[in-house]
Parts: sequence; structure tokens; C-alpha cells
Amino acid sequence: MTGYEKGMVIHMFKTRLLSGIVLVIIALVTIITGGPVLWAVVFALALIAFRELSKAGGIHSEGKSWNALEVAGMFVTTAYYALVYRGGVEIQEYYVYVIFMVLLALMTFMFVYVFSFPKFKANQIMAAVFSFVYAPVMLSFIYLTRSLELGNYIVWMIFISAWGCDTCAYCVGMLIGKHKLAPILSPKKSIEGAIGGVVGAAALGAIYGYFVVEKVMPDMNVALSFAVIGGVGAVISQVGDLAASGIKRDNEIKDYGKLIPGHGGIMDRFDSVIFTAPIIYFLALVLL
Repeated sequence: MTGYEKGMVIHMFKTRLLSGIVLVIIALVTIITGGPVLWAVVFALALIAFRELSKAGGIHSEGKSWNALEVAGMFVTTAYYALVYRGGVEIQEYYVYVIFMVLLALMTFMFVYVFSFPKFKANQIMAAVFSFVYAPVMLSFIYLTRSLELGNYIVWMIFISAWGCDTCAYCVGMLIGKHKLAPILSPKKSIEGAIGGVVGAAALGAIYGYFVVEKVMPDMNVALSFAVIGGVGAVISQVGDLAASGIKRDNEIKDYGKLIPGHGGIMDRFDSVIFTAPIIYFLALVLL
């Protein structure tokens, strides 16, 4: 490796480190604050993520800033987050609203498809619906989890499961990884690393539950439940990571965007979190 290449590696490491620190600070401030602040941040992330997926999935028209399909996506995302922000909705009623919003998204995209025919292809409409559910809807569970009873504690399990698993999987994989997990999709990931990530996230969940939650609320025994949540969330987070990588490979792109220096776009940094958030939400309803 030449001196120039070493310098580039060091520069990239510093850039990623600084960006990571900034992301952690933003996450701490917004999640601890909760309420409208967290909602606004997640809403912004959802809009950006949909935009990134629209480019990766062939919805975006090259040479143009926006097209009607992308505008429709922004509209249904905004309508969905307005619903999410609404207070006082019973949980069963909310699920009905979510189904309605997904159907509204489909109808809105089909409206654009029909009245601009043949500007857009059917596969672009399917990609638009997929992008809406994949990013805006699934990301919203960060805010929804924070809004649960004990949500100020449970919401951290999303990041413990996703980013904790990623860190543990990397360390174990570097030390003892020999068997490839997905050799074509992600050659550097190993089965040993994946198992280490799940075990590590479960352990982190148990430690967090015992030393943080149970110390604040001594009458609650949640360490085991948090371990299960952490382990299951870790499995899902790895699927999310690989799924996002697969989409990039299918569309022959390196990163979804350039918003976060050293990391890429929102989809690059939150790929595992997006998958983990809904699972943590529903596991919390069942186990806690």
C-alpha cells in the first residue's frame, strides 16, 4: 500500500468516525426527547430514504429533479406520518389505518400510472409501493416504539439489536469466521460472525435490561425478555443488512446516497434498523 493509499484509508476512517459520533449524538438527543422532535427526525429520514430507493429502484427519471411518481411517494409518506403523529388512536384502529394507507399509496401510484401512461412502467409502480412500505412505513416504528408504555427504554433495543449485532458480528467474524454466510451477496460475512452477532445482541439486551431498566424499575424482571428481543432483533437486522446490499447489487450501485460522509445514504446506515424496528415493536407488545 502506497503512502497516498494509507492516507486515504486514514482519512476515510476519520470521516466515518466523526460521522458516527454525530449520528450517535443526534440519536441520543432525538430519542431521549421523543415526541414531536423524534417524529420530525424520523419523518425526514423516511422522505430521504424513499428518495434514495426511488433512485435505486428505477423510479427516478434521469436528468430530472422529480417526477410525478416520486411526488406521489412524498405525498403518501406525508399523509402516513400525519396519521402516525395523531394521538389517542387505539392500537387495533391504528392497524386498520395502516392497511388503509398502504392501499391509498397503491391507488395513488396507480392514479399516476394511468393518467400519465405510458410514461411509467408497471415495474416502477411496484417499486414505488415497495419503497413506501420498505422505508417510510418500517422506519415509523422507531417513533411508534418510543410512544409505547416504557417506550423510552424499549426503543433503545432497536439500536442495540441492529448496531450491537453488527459490531459483535464483525469482531467474531474477524477472529474466528471461516464459513461464508452469503458468499455472493456479502463475501466478508461469516456464519460464525452472524451467530456471534445474535449472541452478542442478546447479551447486550440482557445487560441493558438488568443494569438499566431493572435498576430504575426494581419491580420489573425484564432482563430475559430484553435478551430474547435482542437476539430475535439481531437475526432480523442481518437480513435487513443483506437485503439492502442485494438491492444495491441488483442495481449496480455502491451506495444509496452521499448524505452521511463515510457511510453513504440513509439506507446505507439504517438498513438493519429499518428491518429491526417493527420486530422490536411487536415483540415488546408480546413480551413486556
